[in-house]
Amino acid sequence: MTGNGDEPLITAVKPLVDAMGGEMLPPDEAGPDDVVLAWEGVDVVAVRLPQLADSLDHILAAMERKQGKPLADLDRKAKQEVVRILEARGAFSVRHGVETVASALGVSRFTVYNYLNREKEN
Repeated sequence: MTGNGDEPLITAVKPLVDAMGGEMLPPDEAGPDDVVLAWEGVDVVAVRLPQLADSLDHILAAMERKQGKPLADLDRKAKQEVVRILEARGAFSVRHGVETVASALGVSRFTVYNYLNREKEN
């Protein structure tokens, strides 16, 4: 996947691809929905973006790692902040997004909707 001089591009985009839950592959293996990145006019790497539902799971896992404990163990205020961040990232536009987030937080769907409504009132 690497050749002359293209390692800086791969090194630069790898953290972003990992954070999104994407996959890097050789450009000649790219499918029609993959994004091919070029370096100095040469196709270097293709990025396969995750499905939205997989991306939400990936985001929740990353948030849990950042918190250093399961999201369900956070206090109410911290859970509200998690919901605010997830809403800003479009988590609730994903099918079953509310249910997925509620499960990760250890709360009911009703509670997640309350957190969302509370945020809109402020």
